Amino acid sequence: MLTVNDLSIQFGSSILFSRVDLQFTPGNCYGIIGANGAGKSTFIKILSGELEPSSGSVTLAPKKRMSVLKQNQGLYDAYSVMDTVIMGNQRLYDCGREKDAIYEKEDFTDEDGLRAAELEEEFAELGGWEAESDAGRILQGLGVDTSLHQSLMKDMDPRLKVKVLLAQALFGHPDVVLLDEPTNNLDLASVVWLEDFLMDYEGTVLVVSHDRYFLNNVCTHIVDIDYGKIKMYVGNYDFWYESSQLVQKLLKDQNKKAEQKIQELQTFIARFSANKSKSRQATSRRKLLDKISVEEMPASGRRYPWVGFKADREPGKDRLFVTEVSKTVDGVKLLDKVSFIVGKEDKIALVGKNELAVTMLYKILMGEEEPDSGSVKWGASITPAYFPKDNNSFFENCDLDLIDWMRQFSEDKRESYLRTFLGRMLFSGDDVYKPVKVLSGGEKVRCMLSKMMLSGANFLVFDQPTNHLDLESIAALNNGMEAFKQNIIFSCHDHQLTQTVANRIIEITDVGVIDRLCSYDEYMNLAQLESRE
Repeated sequence: MLTVNDLSIQFGSSILFSRVDLQFTPGNCYGIIGANGAGKSTFIKILSGELEPSSGSVTLAPKKRMSVLKQNQGLYDAYSVMDTVIMGNQRLYDCGREKDAIYEKEDFTDEDGLRAAELEEEFAELGGWEAESDAGRILQGLGVDTSLHQSLMKDMDPRLKVKVLLAQALFGHPDVVLLDEPTNNLDLASVVWLEDFLMDYEGTVLVVSHDRYFLNNVCTHIVDIDYGKIKMYVGNYDFWYESSQLVQKLLKDQNKKAEQKIQELQTFIARFSANKSKSRQATSRRKLLDKISVEEMPASGRRYPWVGFKADREPGKDRLFVTEVSKTVDGVKLLDKVSFIVGKEDKIALVGKNELAVTMLYKILMGEEEPDSGSVKWGASITPAYFPKDNNSFFENCDLDLIDWMRQFSEDKRESYLRTFLGRMLFSGDDVYKPVKVLSGGEKVRCMLSKMMLSGANFLVFDQPTNHLDLESIAALNNGMEAFKQNIIFSCHDHQLTQTVANRIIEITDVGVIDRLCSYDEYMNLAQLESRE
């Protein structure tokens, strides 16, 4: 279907990856992973033809159509939502427009009649008569109401524009679909719908995502960009991750006999191939895993940061009391009589359709904003640490280098100590002397996590901490939050982190809260059941 031959890409003297040979086949979903800057989006751009490789070729089988999730939200502002989606099959859209233009002519000629007949035949072959109903079904699945289907894109909320562009990429049964971060800004129901859609898709799907749960659900293969190479492995993300960790562990222990290593790896493969999945691809995936050889197991060169939080003091009985907090901004009521009490064992995930409301609640909890009414009371022994969604104020207009920036928040001011600490967060060598105002988004997040770790806080508050992080850093943060013994309140787009950390879900609604003592998966199941009633 889609073949990559001897592909290389180089920018100046820097080689991103080289000598890549891969084949992507129908009925499979390939998750493209790699550290930030490894070249995931660049690889997608080369496959789509947007970027020319330095050498090698990408070949799409004859008469096959490729569709790409567009990233430019303003590209279709002059068109309606429906037209934008149908443009996912550009030939179908052009055919329909030309056909309609001919019928609108006042001086309709014999030549026009012949051309219209040709277009009618092509339009029918391309599925033109079902186009609007097919597009409408995808839009509704992604949560774009029918009342908006004829609206202009320029009038759409940016969060809905993302959904329309995703619908465009999925429209018309393309043979190959390229999706770069398709779950960004999608609500829960839309992500579930997309997972189900891709699981049943008969074409070839390539997807870049930082959502481990999503990759586990939809992927039959993992395409790993590492060591300047791109290699393909059978299985979902968890299989790739656990097997790469196992291989690394065994490679480090050179004293073990080769037969013992092989036996351990084969036992591991057998365990994963027996796993069940809700995906229709589960059977074929197990067959592929059954055939995998030890030599095909991944050995990753990834570096994982270390994230660990330790409270300096044990908190007392009282933790946090939120009582009927309300807040209106610019005439819009964001919070309406929000109340809850945090207990000793609580690790709470805050969820809600309106992220502005959730962020406002965090700001009120941390004293950055005052409620219009209601109150927030922290326990006398509580020392909270806060990760804000927008951390720019900590870095912009700051002339400090990284090590001096960290020194502000550390009782131990020695450079040797700070270097050790920063090394755990993957800052080494001269990196520690970089001005903090030039750090990337992911580097800033790691700095903010370091600041929280140095605080010794006994109550952690996170507003979207996984934004800008790669999969390795998300996994490290997940481990650190799971291991923390005290209270956490957090919001996060990473399903797996939320499921493994939270034991209580509080949903912020237009009229207060829905408070459930359950896991995230249990909350989702309940929400889906209620939506059907």
